[in-house]
Amino acid sequence: MNEENQVYFIDSDKLPPQALERKHRLEQDPSFRTNHMEYMEGMEVIDSDIKDIVVKEMEEYDYSIYTAKDVERALSHETCSLEDFKALLSPAAAPFLEQMARRAELETKNHFGNTVYIFTPLYIANYCQNYCVYCGFNCYNNIRRKKLTFDEIDHEMQVIAKTGMEEILILTGESRSYSDVNYIGEAVKIARKYFRNIGVEIYPVNVDEYKYLHECGVDYVTVFQETYNSDKYETLHLMGHKRVWPYRFDSQERALMGGMRGAGFSALLGLDDFRKDALATALHVYHINRRYPHAELSLSCPRLRPIVNNDQINPRDVGEKELCQVLCAYRIFLPFVGITVSSRESAEFRNGIAKICATKVSAGVSTGIGDHEEKYEGKSDEDVGDEQFEINDARSFDQMYKDMENGGLQPVLNDYIYV
Repeated sequence: MNEENQVYFIDSDKLPPQALERKHRLEQDPSFRTNHMEYMEGMEVIDSDIKDIVVKEMEEYDYSIYTAKDVERALSHETCSLEDFKALLSPAAAPFLEQMARRAELETKNHFGNTVYIFTPLYIANYCQNYCVYCGFNCYNNIRRKKLTFDEIDHEMQVIAKTGMEEILILTGESRSYSDVNYIGEAVKIARKYFRNIGVEIYPVNVDEYKYLHECGVDYVTVFQETYNSDKYETLHLMGHKRVWPYRFDSQERALMGGMRGAGFSALLGLDDFRKDALATALHVYHINRRYPHAELSLSCPRLRPIVNNDQINPRDVGEKELCQVLCAYRIFLPFVGITVSSRESAEFRNGIAKICATKVSAGVSTGIGDHEEKYEGKSDEDVGDEQFEINDARSFDQMYKDMENGGLQPVLNDYIYV
């Protein structure tokens, strides 16, 4: 049995002994794990110095040195410098959250008006070759695995499109064997029949593969770096292609080199020092923007959420006030960049933050596989794949649209027309 087959456990009560032994060795013995900084076979290396620039700034960032005067000075400037941004991310800025929110709201209205975009994610497979300790899809987690057929994908997309949604984000687990690039490309072609804007959140691929997906109809690519601290990253990603930190870092740049119109960036707040991860995420966007000024870039700011079979994941590692501070700092530093707030957050939080600095929200969300229609009549639990994480805001598209309107915002479903 090859290694890949050993790590998919479907409808199994427990891991086979050899797999359990391997799992424990990966967890307990760092020498048993591959070098997370070395590229694996087939991974494309591009000539880019952005990694080095971002990591250097992150490692040198000492947020304890900033004072209230530094924050006041940052808020008084018409344009937010990098030093100002560092002050706004620091603990010293916490008492200034209301002032930051007012400034962020002003920047949002100046650049985005009163609009908020609505989209939905569609998970088409949850097979994964990676062992990431915080993810419900990880290859050692005993969950129901499923990969949608093309007919099932078409049906799920019809269900979503009938709600009025015009933008979809297609996601898979990170498995080339079960969800290869051609499979994803065919799913995108189906999506093009129903949606005007299509994103993908998949495993990182090479430039030519991003080019192929763009030709199939993908508009933008989202990749979570998870944490920009490569040492911490190593302890969280114990096996699989995702373990290679530098290859993942360069994903958005490879996507833009492949012709993608846009790219999304994020750290998963709570995996490491959230202030440093927030700094690195924003700097990643900043330097990509300078190199690819035509690209449409966006930021997300997800926090950890509970996952199946793991009660140790604590969604309160980063509080809402800290999250709000990060989002406001993002907006002040990068006023032209879209900010997405996902269903990981509560309805109350998303309603409020959309008035201040968020420009995009998801609705009608399911992180399971094949359950957008609850949802199909006569469908049992065995017919769907388990979810990646628990969501915190289950509002439908209609309800989200109404709530945004009632909050004084103008919901937008699409702002791009192909000619």
